[in-house]
Amino acid sequence: MSLSDFINTYLNPIKIIESKREYKEQMARVKVLPEDYQYVFNKVQGYMFMHSGGDGMDMVKIQYELIDLFEDGIAAGKSVLDITGDDVAAFCDDLLRNSGAKLWTEIWPQKLNRDIASKLREK
Repeated sequence: MSLSDFINTYLNPIKIIESKREYKEQMARVKVLPEDYQYVFNKVQGYMFMHSGGDGMDMVKIQYELIDLFEDGIAAGKSVLDITGDDVAAFCDDLLRNSGAKLWTEIWPQKLNRDIASKLREK
């Protein structure tokens, strides 16, 4: 990523303001979900951000899709566990895998191999 791309992506005041506004709108949607849905959403959100290996923007997209999924489930009269299943961690892992997002679990092995290969090539 070039410096100008970096500045335009991460330091552009207009983009920052728009992103914050959009995020607040999405979180307002979460606040009107039933309590059990809100609880699961917040736990899933924390889990996904903990495993994110990128800048977090890919996680935001997944969150928005999750809100849509939860709203559809509510409209269909489903409980939150009808949507996620009992193994919510596996549900999260599937969301992450299917999103194409970078994950720490993928970055750490690459970093380990790169560091070792680099060190051994120095000799």
